[in-house]
Amino acid sequence: MSNITTGAEQPYEVDGCRGVLRVYSDGSIWRSSDPSFKVPVHDDGSVVWKDAFFDTTHHLHLRLYKPASPSTTKLPIFYYIHGGGFCIGSRTWPNCQNYCFKLALDLQAVIISPDYRLAPENRLPAAIEDGYMAVKWLQAQAMSEEPDTWLTDVADFSKVFISGDSAGGNIAHNLAVRLGAGSPELAPVLVRGYVLLAPYFGGTVKSKSEAEGPKEAFLNWELIDRFWRLSIPIGETTDHPLVNPFGPQSRSLEPLDLDPILVVMGGSDLLKDRAKDYAERLQKWGKDIQYVEFEGQQHGFFTINPNSEPATQLMQIIKTFVVEKST
Repeated sequence: MSNITTGAEQPYEVDGCRGVLRVYSDGSIWRSSDPSFKVPVHDDGSVVWKDAFFDTTHHLHLRLYKPASPSTTKLPIFYYIHGGGFCIGSRTWPNCQNYCFKLALDLQAVIISPDYRLAPENRLPAAIEDGYMAVKWLQAQAMSEEPDTWLTDVADFSKVFISGDSAGGNIAHNLAVRLGAGSPELAPVLVRGYVLLAPYFGGTVKSKSEAEGPKEAFLNWELIDRFWRLSIPIGETTDHPLVNPFGPQSRSLEPLDLDPILVVMGGSDLLKDRAKDYAERLQKWGKDIQYVEFEGQQHGFFTINPNSEPATQLMQIIKTFVVEKST
């Protein structure tokens, strides 16, 4: 007697990331409402914050932070775009919030932390477009006859910096290329510089640090490859122009006029060699670029332990960059 199975086969998990994203065989996707980094939020009242819509079509918010103590002068504006391989992460995750608290207090700045559409539901270029719209939102505030005074009363729209962590660093790079020096299309908003924190770049040929990186690394090759597989456009490779700044189809950066860029890497980060090559090429082409590497530090060291000595040193480097490029 033969066994007969009735009903459709149950979907099974074919991919996933850090326990907060699961992709199933039928194409369905599950996302956890909990963050992958379960740490307490350190909100001691020294920084105040609020959320705002910047894209009602895609239901996207950004989170604004500012020091609670009044300032005698208007504050620079510093975007912090979260990481997560374009697949996970949120402005609401505790590690993101805690770092934004520190940025607001230590830089004495208004911090803007936008969300963006995540892959694989929304593959690239969705995240890049959302980053652009988050900056255009600031322009709308600067030009509005009825702006949000919570922001406009304290913010200096002529001193804007765009930073990003990992995938957010990739977004920041692509915004730097799109907007160009002086960001004329954002007037009266003026971008003064970009901070790329462990930028998430790729390519079809492995770099030395990618090939030799340990499997136990916080961001190991298996996870790097998985994030790209889930986020690049269907049918494309990691030489896509939004992924590899120096890919065969990528726009040449040599003739472009770019705003100053600060690139920061951990010495043990598998992404290190790509970021270092990026900085060296731009420097060779005469761009205003600074590369800083923290020996022995892993990917995301500044958000994993924001009170560590390396993270404290990094904050001072960022502060110096902001002060120097604001004058």
